[in-house]
Amino acid sequence: MNQPVTLIGLGPMGQAMVNSLLDAGHPVTVWNRTASRADAVVARGAARAETPADAVRASDLVLLSLTDYAAMYDILGPVEDLGGKVVVNLSSDSPVVTREAAKWVEQRGARFLTGGVMVPAPMVGTEASYVYCSGPKDVFDAHEKTLGIIGKPHHMGADPGLAQLFYQANLDVFLTSLSAFLHGAALLGSAGVPAKDFAPWAAEVFQLVVHFLPESAEQVDNDDHPGHLSTATMMGATADHIVAASGEAGIDLDLPRAIKAHYDRAIAAGKGGDNWTRLIDGIRNPS
Repeated sequence: MNQPVTLIGLGPMGQAMVNSLLDAGHPVTVWNRTASRADAVVARGAARAETPADAVRASDLVLLSLTDYAAMYDILGPVEDLGGKVVVNLSSDSPVVTREAAKWVEQRGARFLTGGVMVPAPMVGTEASYVYCSGPKDVFDAHEKTLGIIGKPHHMGADPGLAQLFYQANLDVFLTSLSAFLHGAALLGSAGVPAKDFAPWAAEVFQLVVHFLPESAEQVDNDDHPGHLSTATMMGATADHIVAASGEAGIDLDLPRAIKAHYDRAIAAGKGGDNWTRLIDGIRNPS
């Protein structure tokens, strides 16, 4: 028999996880504050728990898919017995909050893993899905197969905050990229160019960024920023032009000003002749 799993939190991501686990033949018990959100997965074979305590009691492996970690305290706080359970919190929050949550769970007699699912709900359970995990390696090893139903699990280390850091760092790139696309679309839109005409060109730029990443990462790690191509001064001039063009178009200036500030800081520090990767200094130490 496949391992029984409890899943608490049935937003789009939680429902996608339940469906993947059911498809793989796992008995799944669910609970959600709004009980009606469980109707669809219960119709597919999930068991509905009446209370969080009932949900926890049903399985040794308890997955949480919640808005944030505060919701975990609200839901599991009244549960008297977590002894012997493994709690995998797949919710988003800060690393510090995550580390405190791990201590809280362990003080209540359970083991804890942090998890971050790195795909949107429709991709959960597909080959493209992957999950960052951190916490005790023995706990991860014991449940890797089951977690693999949701997405390929990657153990990032024993520190509960590490998976959260990887999760947030990736979303940092993702969210900033999406905003940059919308900003570029608005810039062109000021001249009547539809976003659909811009999208293929933006995709080309994203591919160019992918090309730059390995060498850029090596320069950051080695603190070696040779300025023979894309210097901070040259790139900073481009950043300044984007601010000017955005102002002329009458669109929001927050994003281009923030980027320009990174270049201004490097140039003010006398590093304008270094490669643009030198910006990492000011990002790490903004003061």
